[in-house]
Amino acid sequence: MFRHLLVPTDGSALSEAAVRMAVALAKENGARITGLYMVRPFHMTVYSAEMVGAPQDDLQSVDRARAEQYLDGLRSIAAEAGVECDTEAPTGAHPYEAILDAAKARHCDLIVMASHGHGGIRGLLLGSETQKVLTHSHLPILVVRPPE
Repeated sequence: MFRHLLVPTDGSALSEAAVRMAVALAKENGARITGLYMVRPFHMTVYSAEMVGAPQDDLQSVDRARAEQYLDGLRSIAAEAGVECDTEAPTGAHPYEAILDAAKARHCDLIVMASHGHGGIRGLLLGSETQKVLTHSHLPILVVRPPE
């Protein structure tokens, strides 16, 4: 049914659950997966205390290393299941755009991604990358939600 799945990750436990679900689905369908981690430019927001006062190049290096760590984990999960996997870590300010661009460029036919379930005012203020992907994508999307 599906031949190529795109799996964005942010390294969270919920994203790992989405990765595992995507790998299982890919294995069942004889499909391959592409993992994606979005490296964000740091001139916009400080993400943690370690970033205050640090040079931008150092911050980019830290996030690139984080991307490789998360994508290595994704590749390992896929390899254990015997699923073909490649990864990418583009830089940009809008993860949903990177997700949609990667899905189109790689001819994916399904996006599997986590949603942390931020609804209401919190979702409106924080924004939801999953909601943006759902709104703008022409592909089917499998959304993995936290257990209730």
